[in-house]
Amino acid sequence: MSPDALAVTGFVSLFALILLRVPVGMAMGLVGVTGYASIVGTAPALKMVGLTSMRTVTDYTFGVIPMFMLMGAIVSQSGMSAELFRAANAFIGHRRGGLGLATIAACAGFAAISGSSVATAATFATVAYPEMRRHNYPKSFSTGVIAAGGTLGAIFPPSTVLAVYGLITQQDIGRLFVAGILPGVLAVAMYMATIAVIVWARPDFLPAGERFSWRERLAALSKVWASLLLFVFVIGGLYGGLFTPTEAGGVGACGAFLISVARGKLDARGLREALLRATRTASAVFTVLIGALLFGYFLTVTGAPQKVTGFLTGLGLSPLGVLLLIMAMYLVLGCLMDAMAMIILTVPIVFPAVTALGYDPIWFGIIIVMTVELGLIHPPVGMNVFVIKTTVEDVSFATIFRGVAPFIVTDLVRLAILIAIPQIALWLPSLM
Repeated sequence: MSPDALAVTGFVSLFALILLRVPVGMAMGLVGVTGYASIVGTAPALKMVGLTSMRTVTDYTFGVIPMFMLMGAIVSQSGMSAELFRAANAFIGHRRGGLGLATIAACAGFAAISGSSVATAATFATVAYPEMRRHNYPKSFSTGVIAAGGTLGAIFPPSTVLAVYGLITQQDIGRLFVAGILPGVLAVAMYMATIAVIVWARPDFLPAGERFSWRERLAALSKVWASLLLFVFVIGGLYGGLFTPTEAGGVGACGAFLISVARGKLDARGLREALLRATRTASAVFTVLIGALLFGYFLTVTGAPQKVTGFLTGLGLSPLGVLLLIMAMYLVLGCLMDAMAMIILTVPIVFPAVTALGYDPIWFGIIIVMTVELGLIHPPVGMNVFVIKTTVEDVSFATIFRGVAPFIVTDLVRLAILIAIPQIALWLPSLM
């Protein structure tokens, strides 16, 4: 069988295994090792498995992943998410749709110290949803705004997805993190504008909440100092060049632990739960990462990345046309696999074509991560939607997707703005 036929067979086999519900990491590893063995030989393929696995889990650079995950787990366990929501609710919850605005604001704050979209969605499904339902918010809006707010974890630093993109493409992770700040702020502003439009179009659809006194507002605001301190310390240290991204992860995890213990928000049982959660999540990420690397080695020996680059650059399309084609591919893949798997599997293939077309790799990382965000909420899969459905059992998938639909439109508009104005993502990194 020719290398081209092997590569096509490998992709078909991979998607068949995924549809059969074989875990994505395992499926990529199995197809990758089998395909590599068919070209190079069984002994080199088996040796590659051991070397790749050991090198990945012991590489200092990859330590950024479990460290930031541990920081997010400790932050979640210590209740900072509830404090962020209460503070946002105290200031804007009295407006029509105010609890939705508060949820978006709190999701942004939590995303900035957790780095995980799924964790953000799961956390606020337990924190914000009961409060919205208590004030008679519709189920569709309540779950939709949480699903959309959860995607902010993929763009605000310290985003795990951005970190993995940086590791794969050999880009400066600190610059990627900083590049995500303004697009993240834009996302928050546009989500809030979407809620405002819903309130304007349907005045009786969303109720108003209770109004808090300024004493209560300041009391709620005084409790978010820990989250603010942690974000400023970690991201400020990265921006100022005080430490590397891996060191920032370690400092952030240590800082989250010390702050939580000092405030009496984390006991031995809570620490154990945070460690177990971070270990499980990191193990899942590393399984996908190792599987994708094995699959990538198989594609490399077939010459697929170079051929894809030649194909895309030879289509006769403009650079923008090629970019839109790649983004459409990600939207389709969002129906089959999670965000991390999409990034790990596809970026090594499309990245050479993108750089050959002259696109900035930092900007492209932001664009692709924001496109992948859509995969977290658009039907028929939507990882955030599944997470919310697991947490909130009395809501159907159709209800959640109906609630998240306006935010999908907002995401598409935001992508168009970032493509038209790349400096939104590139201005802050240019100052480093």
